[in-house]
Amino acid sequence: MKLSPAAAPHILLVDDNRDGLLVRRSLLEEVGCVVEIARTGEEGLKLLQASTFDIVVSDYRMPRMNGKEFIQRIRQITPGAGVILLSGFVEPLGLTEESTGADVVLIKDSNEAAHLLRWIKRLMNRGSQRKPPAAERRRTSITRARAVVRQNLSH
Repeated sequence: MKLSPAAAPHILLVDDNRDGLLVRRSLLEEVGCVVEIARTGEEGLKLLQASTFDIVVSDYRMPRMNGKEFIQRIRQITPGAGVILLSGFVEPLGLTEESTGADVVLIKDSNEAAHLLRWIKRLMNRGSQRKPPAAERRRTSITRARAVVRQNLSH
């Protein structure tokens, strides 16, 4: 999957594991992405405030700020950024898009690279059509359900 230079996604990678950062950075740069890295959530937030990123890829388990907390802060700074959360503990921790606020939750396994590239491409193609965070989608669904109930009660 080689991306065209005009559409080169600007990606922020956040992980306290240096080796994981370097491997993912090499993979993404190889396919044409512009990549910046951070070793902590705090460092990632500073980069988010200083620059614009299309996609943020973050580990879940990091010191001082876990991936869920980091995603909440991302949504405040750049609500339109795509967010991919990575963890080796997706099932044991019950990590889902709804529970974390991420657009995608991926498990760190032998298929991680292929899944990561596929989701970056999907998120880039989705662009401005990005779905609202899960909490906002639930509020919209509840509002619609209440309107239907009110309508049915008034008949």
